[in-house]
Amino acid sequence: MKAIVVHQVDKKPELKLEDVPAVEHSPDEVLVDIKASAVNRADLMQARGGYPPPPGASEILGLEMAGVVSAVGANVSDVQVDDRVAALLAGGGYAEQIAIHPKMLFKLPDDWSFAMGAAVPEVWLTAYVNLFLEGGLQAGESVLIHAGGSGVGTAAIQLAREAGAIPMITAGTEAKLERGRALGAQVAINYKEQDFVAEVMQATEKRGVNLVLDPVGASYFEKNINVLARHGRMVNIGLLGGAVATANIAPVLIKNLMIKGSTLRARPLAEKIEITTSFIERFWPLFLDGTLQPVIDKTFPLAEAQQAHEYIAADKNIGKVILEVG
Repeated sequence: MKAIVVHQVDKKPELKLEDVPAVEHSPDEVLVDIKASAVNRADLMQARGGYPPPPGASEILGLEMAGVVSAVGANVSDVQVDDRVAALLAGGGYAEQIAIHPKMLFKLPDDWSFAMGAAVPEVWLTAYVNLFLEGGLQAGESVLIHAGGSGVGTAAIQLAREAGAIPMITAGTEAKLERGRALGAQVAINYKEQDFVAEVMQATEKRGVNLVLDPVGASYFEKNINVLARHGRMVNIGLLGGAVATANIAPVLIKNLMIKGSTLRARPLAEKIEITTSFIERFWPLFLDGTLQPVIDKTFPLAEAQQAHEYIAADKNIGKVILEVG
């Protein structure tokens, strides 16, 4: 089969479409012909050698896919050949086929494109886990979502909105802020031109927010502490702004704050199945009726994965960047 292979050239990754060994599925798995995948910043990190896949996972890039079931293991009873599906992956999405446990699958509506299906699993499950399971977000609470124009950001705005919470975002362009407002953000802050701590404190009458969802890390650490309300929570999901921070942590004690770190990729399969199942039960009906919408910025052919990575690295996207595989 064809897949993207990463080569290191002058200490920089080059992504090329090449022949690789075919995928085999176990009796407990299904084989899916991938029609679309999507680019995530974790893929950029892995291509640079900074984010290796978990033990046993495919070395091929790609944390999500949508496609058509082409074979079903002998022990699988609730999935059929030709089912249109999407799924979160630990790796292997930048390829023509993937083997996966059937309980990880989302069954796609007939009127959905494969691009729409591929735009859901990684970012929506990331937003879901960290808003609700890790962050404990409740109706009536406020949440500050950094990188509000990203895939996770655009998903988190919508999930918070539908949960009855108050989404606030930061982003670096007016286009991203406008898209965030259209999706339901009640406060939208240009971090390049405004002090987000001052803006949030003004918007909340100096109370602060109940939850911060942060992919930035070190450069925002102290500001996030300062912007949290009493008994506030911060969930860190990335290190775009560095990994080493120096901060006054007295507010953590004074305000009884909770700080968590969270990743999704390396969690055990059983935990991922539980997360997927609970997300489908709570929110999938809202996708089916159009209340929730995957946000797609741009689509590239799989052979142009290098250009897709460069587009993400330049921070040009609002929502997801899709790779067409089939």
